[in-house]
Amino acid sequence: MYSILIFEGLFFYPKSHSFHYPRTRAHKFVNILFLNYLFFKFKDFYILQQYYIRILMKILFIGGTGNISSYVSKLLLEKGKDLYLLNRGNIKVDLPGANHIKADIRNKEEIIKILSDQKFDVVVDWIAFTVDHVEFDYELFKDKVKQYIFISSASVYQKPPSTPYITESTPLKNPYWQYSRDKIACEEFLRKKYRENDFSITIVRPSHTYNTIYPIISPGDNNYTFIDRIKKGKEVYLHGDGTTLWTLTHSEDFAKGFCGLIGNIHSIGHAFHITSDEILTWNQIYEIMADTLGVKLNLVYIPSEFLNKCDNQVGSSLLGDKSYSMIFDNSKIKQFVPEFKATIPFSEGIKRVFKWFEADPKRKIIDKSINEGMDRIISLYKNNRNL
Repeated sequence: MYSILIFEGLFFYPKSHSFHYPRTRAHKFVNILFLNYLFFKFKDFYILQQYYIRILMKILFIGGTGNISSYVSKLLLEKGKDLYLLNRGNIKVDLPGANHIKADIRNKEEIIKILSDQKFDVVVDWIAFTVDHVEFDYELFKDKVKQYIFISSASVYQKPPSTPYITESTPLKNPYWQYSRDKIACEEFLRKKYRENDFSITIVRPSHTYNTIYPIISPGDNNYTFIDRIKKGKEVYLHGDGTTLWTLTHSEDFAKGFCGLIGNIHSIGHAFHITSDEILTWNQIYEIMADTLGVKLNLVYIPSEFLNKCDNQVGSSLLGDKSYSMIFDNSKIKQFVPEFKATIPFSEGIKRVFKWFEADPKRKIIDKSINEGMDRIISLYKNNRNL
């Protein structure tokens, strides 16, 4: 009888093997029978309680409509989760079933007012970049959440790396890129709160993950400038000799691993990276993009150090990340989420990206300043290689 009272809000629909809220008394009756069956099967109320929690979770995404997070949102909604998206509403993504909270997370007074009476099982902040961001999250959710997931970055791993093989225990150090140092500081703050205050955290470190962007080292991965440039046969630059190894992960694959961590009590206190197992050189990445567009690539190889002198924004992301060979060991995420497997090769994923750009003329934005910047850097290198 106790289990009936606990689980009467859940409905199991045998045909699809998925979970929904009950719609009729008959549905609720079937639900009660099924959950009592689970109770007798597990013989352990704690295990059944955790099973229940993962099904009926109330989840808050701060962000949730971006390049990486939109596929995670879609997958959770397909699974029938109670998902809330808190953002400014600037990015339009079709997410039927989501609960939208239009607000700016940086407006602290507004956020406190909106969320003062709200409690969530899981909170994921997709747009926390500095310590003050996670400090505010901690104060806001420390008594209102069972799991807080911080989106860090795989760029936090040791640079220069002592080995190209990366696990979650690889030291965190990046003297070249402020973005990465800020992420490291966020991780350290949250780990301290976990150790000293029992704040239940999980850290996820995405590497180069794409959906509505494409992998280039120059600016403009979210607009049409680079695509237009190589279609016209113009020169584009690549760092070094293009032979460093890199990993690209489609957001749909990332979502499979990430969703398995949500509500997963075993992931509390742990950090994970979630990547594809496909390894490509940068030459291969650029060649695949050109082949997909049916054009010939006109490459100019430029050392990362030179690019850093010309454009510190480009140089920081190279010296602090992309100029090194990185081979990610995904054993840990596969242990915690056994169903995770990346299945979209870059040759297929980039077709989806280009198709997305071509589907709407408004997305085919060409940034004149990016073209001028690329021309300037290439010209400087050809005329003064000792800059």
